Amino acid sequence: MRERCDEIFHTQVAGLAKRFEHIGAPHAAIGVSGGLDSTLALLVACKTVDQLQTPRSTIHGLTLPGFGTSVRTKTNAQALMRQLGVTAREIDIRPLCVAEWKALGHKPFGISLDGLDVESLTAKLRDVPAERRQDLVFENVQARIRTNLLMNSGFVIGTGDMCEIALGWCTDNADHMSMYNVNVSIPKTLVKFLVKWAAQNEFEGEARKTLEDIVATEISPELLPADGSGAIQSTESTIGPFELHDFFLYHFVRTGATPTKIIYLARHAKFDREYPAERLRHWLGVFLRRFFANQFKRSTLPDGPKVGTISLSPRGDWRMPSDAAVTAWLADLES
Repeated sequence: MRERCDEIFHTQVAGLAKRFEHIGAPHAAIGVSGGLDSTLALLVACKTVDQLQTPRSTIHGLTLPGFGTSVRTKTNAQALMRQLGVTAREIDIRPLCVAEWKALGHKPFGISLDGLDVESLTAKLRDVPAERRQDLVFENVQARIRTNLLMNSGFVIGTGDMCEIALGWCTDNADHMSMYNVNVSIPKTLVKFLVKWAAQNEFEGEARKTLEDIVATEISPELLPADGSGAIQSTESTIGPFELHDFFLYHFVRTGATPTKIIYLARHAKFDREYPAERLRHWLGVFLRRFFANQFKRSTLPDGPKVGTISLSPRGDWRMPSDAAVTAWLADLES
């Protein structure tokens, strides 16, 4: 397994190194959130410039805290950039978001912005009840402002993983866009495994401790602040377990398995020990609906290295109409 992880990680490094050599090894910008995806991309970027004998200071890591950023992830992002020796910068995006919402005439969750500073707004947002915590404009503005800042800071290294791309768990023309995405063929469960492997085999000291804490952090987009009870926005509670979606993705894309067969294989793989049959069908239904609904995002994916046998690149591996209907697959699932 160590040899396989080494091969995957250095395939990512080789792909980014080739792109840097092709365009002249520019200053690179990467958003560092303290989460798994951006951590793996940052590690790849560091090893790439090491290989090219370029200072790590040419990598510009930006941590861009917003309304849902936790102390833990922000602290880990800052620590990791310092420990890796990249050029680090922090920009609080909240004032920029408020200015854009005002320009749009938008009231986040119905809250008037008149006379509110960002700290007061953040406090009010914590009191928004769970049943009202849905506001795409609120979330998308944050994601797009972050991307705007990154795009104006240098050659942007993308961080989104293959499972999130398959599910459309990214904002169009925001975190799904970059100049080159080193994680584009890495499923989420493998991202987590690779960060843990890198902590144990490629890095040491304080950086290793920070990486291990990142691996132990719950996965969250951190676009909404924690609620009054301290509960954070959980990705897997919203879209489902990544271990299931990665399994579904492999058999759906690699072998063209029908929903009926995928459920059979999931049971044979003993997923039914943790997920009852109705939950397996539910999450497969979520996967299929999201996969078909979000092809338009995959049609404009940036370049990235192909790792393994699955790729959703629109330039050869996966070609699908953006208006393809999921009806037949759902009918098979329901039968």
